[in-house]
Amino acid sequence: MGNLGVLLYGNLVLIGLFYLYLYKNRKLIGFQLGMNISMLIGGFGTISTGVFLIYQFPLKFVLITIMTAVIGMLIGAIFGALFDYQTLLTGYINGLMMGIMAPMVGAAANNSIVFLLFIEVVFLVSLLLVFLSAKNT
Repeated sequence: MGNLGVLLYGNLVLIGLFYLYLYKNRKLIGFQLGMNISMLIGGFGTISTGVFLIYQFPLKFVLITIMTAVIGMLIGAIFGALFDYQTLLTGYINGLMMGIMAPMVGAAANNSIVFLLFIEVVFLVSLLLVFLSAKNT
């Protein structure tokens, strides 16, 4: 469990790099794809962050839930702001909902490495799919 911080930082760095890539190509991406991007990145970035944090600090439910919700709102809003105001709101709300749910899901998983690997693989595959769809627009 000591490497969870490295995975969390790695995910945040990937999200940051992905933002820079999308920022360059934001004018080529349509409204529907932008909406899906803000929801997916805001949601999965938040779920992975919430699960990692609750695994690291298992008895800090309220603090982790607040931190994860704020992180989710920020990620969703920042990615949504690349496209338009409606997409910003969608990313913001999706990040908030996932931020509230993620620590609960992580606490229910009981530090399961299988669940953590599942979340990480789905997150990475989702980033790859979004990268390919943004590249091909």
